[in-house]
Amino acid sequence: MGDPVIHFEFASKDSDKLKDFYSEAFDWKIDSNNPMNYGLVDTGGEGIPGGIGGIADPSYPGHLTIYVKVASIEKALAKVESLGGKKLWGPMEVPGGPTLGLFEDPAGHRVGLTEG
Repeated sequence: MGDPVIHFEFASKDSDKLKDFYSEAFDWKIDSNNPMNYGLVDTGGEGIPGGIGGIADPSYPGHLTIYVKVASIEKALAKVESLGGKKLWGPMEVPGGPTLGLFEDPAGHRVGLTEG
């Protein structure tokens, strides 16, 4: 079996507006009750969970990223680079959370990795 997509993330200059949009458009339940105001998305039982967060750099337009669960971020990033992808960062341990990594595929799409 392949490595599964387990999370998606939208990042925007106006994350509150994006949270309202997706909540209304698809009846997603979004909980931002945390110190980072990161909206944890519950799609209602089907599909994968996600998140909606803000960005600090006003020149950055935002992004949509999927996260793939892998056994080893270091090994996955090495394999990605051997196939023509570009490591952006990682592995990085989020305090109280998962270990993450990020790369660009050969077409320039950003893809996240989580270890587990």
